Amino acid sequence: MAMATVLITGCTDKSTLQKPESPAYETDAFKNYWYSGLAEINTYNLEQIRYGEIHSGKAVLIFVSEDFSKSKHVKLDNPDSGGDDKVNILKVNFTKNFVTGIYPYSMMLSVFTPIQYFDSPATPKVTMSAQEWCGHYFTQLNLNGNSYNLKSFSYFESDGDVDTSVKKYVLEDEIWNLIRIDPVFLPVGEFTILPGLFHTRLHHLKVEPMKVTGSKNVNDSTTVYTLDYSDRTLAIQYENMPPYKIISWEETLISSKGNMTTKAVLDKSMNLDYWRKNKKEFNHLRDSLGLSPTNY
Repeated sequence: MAMATVLITGCTDKSTLQKPESPAYETDAFKNYWYSGLAEINTYNLEQIRYGEIHSGKAVLIFVSEDFSKSKHVKLDNPDSGGDDKVNILKVNFTKNFVTGIYPYSMMLSVFTPIQYFDSPATPKVTMSAQEWCGHYFTQLNLNGNSYNLKSFSYFESDGDVDTSVKKYVLEDEIWNLIRIDPVFLPVGEFTILPGLFHTRLHHLKVEPMKVTGSKNVNDSTTVYTLDYSDRTLAIQYENMPPYKIISWEETLISSKGNMTTKAVLDKSMNLDYWRKNKKEFNHLRDSLGLSPTNY
């Protein structure tokens, strides 16, 4: 596949960008892979930092293409009649499961990003939920013009219930999809970003714009894309060739008391119509993905 280079710096206005001569999403290879009627399921061995310790667990990244409603921000039940309201999106469902002491954490992030990124250059919706024995938490971002409507609900008094808006910027959470659509869209240099919802949840932070620097370190077979914040870094390693599979990532919290790093490394990968595999006869597929029969 021909590679194109596009420098994305400011990222609040992508209309100034030039479309690559051959975007990855217009190639037959892309269409054959992502429009096959299957999802790509990837499981990762997770080392999650929480409460100052490393906790082992599992992370899962599930990527699948869907037909999405521009107006309702939901998957279309009848895409053939969607008309101009229909947009092709790449969805990632990102889960983390780990145990801290006696009680478990279950976290899930869903991100919906237009595949034809130059025609609809903004992720319209992100949701995140977290459950643990103290209670649960939910946040949703919906694109509305030049801002995101943000609703958040929490059992913590300090977080409370939130119904507000934040100016539209690049989302940290859409980076996972941009890698898979075409890494050419990854922003480099200094720009403004809305930080990831997993991070803001775990550290009881407001979802608000901040400065970050993006960079790429290209090796023979993989690239590491890094976001450098003032107090943390997120480094994602992916394959250089389509479909740009994500191999690992590290998130490091920078502190005067010592840095601590969450790590995840790819364990198993499978392309599967998992929504049709919901009978007991398919339980063995969890073993194929390195998952226990009942957990995660």
